[in-house]
Amino acid sequence: MKNLNTHKICRPRLLILGCGDIGMRLLPLLRDQFRIFAVTSQAERRAELRAAGAVPLLADLDHPASLRRLAGLAQYVVHLAPPPAEGLLDSRTRNLTAILPERGRVVYISTTGVYGDCGGAWFDESRPVAPHNARARRRVDAEQVLRSWAVRSGATLSILRVPGIYAADRLPTRRLQLGTPALREQDDVYTNHIHADDLARIIARALFRGRANRVYHAVDDSDMKMADYFDAVADAFALPRPPRLPRAELAAVVTPALLSFMSESRRMRNMRLKGELGIRLRYARVVVCLQQLKGLCKESGA
Repeated sequence: MKNLNTHKICRPRLLILGCGDIGMRLLPLLRDQFRIFAVTSQAERRAELRAAGAVPLLADLDHPASLRRLAGLAQYVVHLAPPPAEGLLDSRTRNLTAILPERGRVVYISTTGVYGDCGGAWFDESRPVAPHNARARRRVDAEQVLRSWAVRSGATLSILRVPGIYAADRLPTRRLQLGTPALREQDDVYTNHIHADDLARIIARALFRGRANRVYHAVDDSDMKMADYFDAVADAFALPRPPRLPRAELAAVVTPALLSFMSESRRMRNMRLKGELGIRLRYARVVVCLQQLKGLCKESGA
């Protein structure tokens, strides 16, 4: 019993900010190795976080005063919180750096959108960022702020650039049910994907094996255009495939935000993810997950 108690006391502390779906998938992977503190701004989530194995802490990245008691709390930090919805700077990450630990280990979840439109080219993490919209510029700002902080404080920072996250409950089935059109083949863009469970595993591995001030593409091996992805989801759930339109016609019927996503074409290499972090993807391609789901639908008669 003495050894068990000592093990509990000596477990390193981990602070998670933005503990939503990915954070909840991460908790079971790490709760035996860390004493985990999960920050939430919603008091009603405390019971859920506690039941999942975390110590809930009420704080708000938009209010620096609420973060002060977190200073020095944990040497390991996972930053999953998104930037504010407006502006070109990530004020939340700027507020967070005031309480981050010196010589700690931090994993930041960024986005592949920092590269902007790459014309469908294949590339690795050495490609310079070129954000095309305010949303991506806020992510670039967060990365730069964290890089500067890490150099000053002697910390180990790993930046995961994440594409479209999917899972059984994170698929565009509603869009398909509504009949939202997609781009025709000659106008279509290449997209990148990662399964939510694989992303949680990547984050956990980066906490231990990520190199200092290093960027990793947290993407799978899929090589798909966006409309082909929608077709694959439609086929898996026996839904109609979306109609395809030229870009000029599509722009008249979808929101500017959706059109923005449909205007950037990238194909991203993930050798660093596999080589340095030693990740073996459970869902190497989107179609692997969709084939499983299609089989489950058939078994259930849905």
